[in-house]
Amino acid sequence: MTTAAASTPSAYERMGIRIQKIINSPTAQKSRAALIFRLEHESEDDWAQLLEEIAENDNVTLAYRDDGGVQIFWVVPKED
Repeated sequence: MTTAAASTPSAYERMGIRIQKIINSPTAQKSRAALIFRLEHESEDDWAQLLEEIAENDNVTLAYRDDGGVQIFWVVPKED
């Protein structure tokens, strides 16, 4: 047993897991889009870091909405 598995995920990791579930949901995968929001208890710095990491991916577009949400769009590259 490793100690890493027993440790509690950080707030940033928990946020990442939450967003990953939204992005991996069947509805989001079908439409290749997801709408995410920062929860009240989540750090603005963590949120900014997460969005930066998402935006670094090729084929991903972020659209910032007036209501604070962020719409993520992605395209799946065609196989050569």
